[in-house]
Amino acid sequence: MRTNARTLRPILVLMLCGVVLTAYDVGGSNPAAAMGGFGFGRMGGGFGGGGMGGGMGMGRGSRSFATAPRRGTGRIVDRPVGGYKGRTGTGYEGGRGWRPHPIIVNPGIGGTPVPPVSDTPPPSRIGGNNGNGGGGGGGGGGAGGMPPRGERRFVPDEIITAFSSTATPAAIEQLARRHNLTQLESRSFSLGGNTLYRWRIGGRRPVGDLIGALQDERLVTSVQPNYLFTLQEDAAKISPQTPNYAVQYVLGKLQIEQAHHVATGKNVLIAVIDSEIDAKNPDLDATIVKSFDALGGEDKPHSHGTAMAGAIAAHRKLMGIAPGVQLLVARAFDDNRDSKGTSFAIYKSLQWAADNGARIVNMSFAGPADPTLHRMLAAAYEKGMVLIAAAGNAGPTSPPLYPAADPDVIAVTATDSSDGLFAMANRGPYIAVAAPGVDILALAPGEAFQLTTGTSVATAHVSGLVALMLECKPSLKPADIRAMLASTAKPLGFGAGLVNAYRAVSPLNAEASGKDGDEQAKQ
Repeated sequence: MRTNARTLRPILVLMLCGVVLTAYDVGGSNPAAAMGGFGFGRMGGGFGGGGMGGGMGMGRGSRSFATAPRRGTGRIVDRPVGGYKGRTGTGYEGGRGWRPHPIIVNPGIGGTPVPPVSDTPPPSRIGGNNGNGGGGGGGGGGAGGMPPRGERRFVPDEIITAFSSTATPAAIEQLARRHNLTQLESRSFSLGGNTLYRWRIGGRRPVGDLIGALQDERLVTSVQPNYLFTLQEDAAKISPQTPNYAVQYVLGKLQIEQAHHVATGKNVLIAVIDSEIDAKNPDLDATIVKSFDALGGEDKPHSHGTAMAGAIAAHRKLMGIAPGVQLLVARAFDDNRDSKGTSFAIYKSLQWAADNGARIVNMSFAGPADPTLHRMLAAAYEKGMVLIAAAGNAGPTSPPLYPAADPDVIAVTATDSSDGLFAMANRGPYIAVAAPGVDILALAPGEAFQLTTGTSVATAHVSGLVALMLECKPSLKPADIRAMLASTAKPLGFGAGLVNAYRAVSPLNAEASGKDGDEQAKQ
């Protein structure tokens, strides 16, 4: 049958107008807000979703951020400082996908005023905060955990999975036999609400191939690599110096002596997820209240973990930022020279920290974006845990590293004794604050001392500072902490600038004394 072109033309015009009007209707007064994200789905996926903030959701039935709710309920996610305010809304289909979201906006950069919080996430923010909506379409099956192209920072013969609540042990065992998987361990996590399984892959099958195959299994709700993270110490060497306060320039930079007249971090619990710490070091006497080994096997003290614990809590030959704190130490990194930790070991350590009441989690390590870790960090944030991580030592051209680039985490970079930025520190708007991290005199195993450099030790300094704040006011929320760190920092042109312990605790002390915080800081 022949169709007249003149007859089709008006129909096509009407269809196009309908699409445009629908976009305006979904997005409200802002047409850009109605542009759906990309939903990558193996079944019924494709383009769609509820909002420009949706970005790309990976996997079937993916979720990501939506600027406007679309056919679903929405909730407001508010990050008053260093974040954004965005909405999430339930999309057309279920599933739980995730897309890394490396960019967040931080206040006080270069001393500029903090902009008002916007209802729309910044355009540079891609993906989302495990929100609903975003990428539409999709059906059941495993959420997208396929590593990005070129990503090799994972255990080459392991994967991590979660299964639907209806999956029986027999069905899981049958799936494992079908795909030649050997179960290494499983653990239930209240953070994120999943039971996770770690598997060894048989037959030298590539991780990506197996993830693709498991995404087609209805029992599988998530599947991803077991990623590798590294401790962020750029340099360390045994120090020939006789340790004393004079060589600890960090104390003067952050006004620690003055801050200790207000607080020492007394009774605040800090979880240090790191390598093995030398608990017998006299500088850490009576500080470590509980320990956890996520790895098993040999656990000899390591220089990195010992240095981080000392930077926070030393109180004999060296002085830590918060000598009154109590440490929960979790061994998630091995004792090799290039100490590495896996996703699963970090999951277990973070859950243990939450179970034992940690108020602060020090994460002086960095690695790739991990969707399961993201969900656990979001749950920890909602519990009121202050999450602090090293920005990374991969250099100015490096892409964002995680968990520092996660929006619920305070990312810390490092400065030297002249307030210059550490040359190998990562750059980017996800950086929140800076702290001294170049040539820092630190504890080493066996009652020795070392000079350490990197964003790792800068992170430990900020964790100690936050403990001082929480001693003064235990009711502070993570968003309050971030705001106060930023507003009392010295602007340097990266993040909110160099933190200052005394300026951060003075307003809290002033609440009790009735003095103005700025007046007290001057005194």
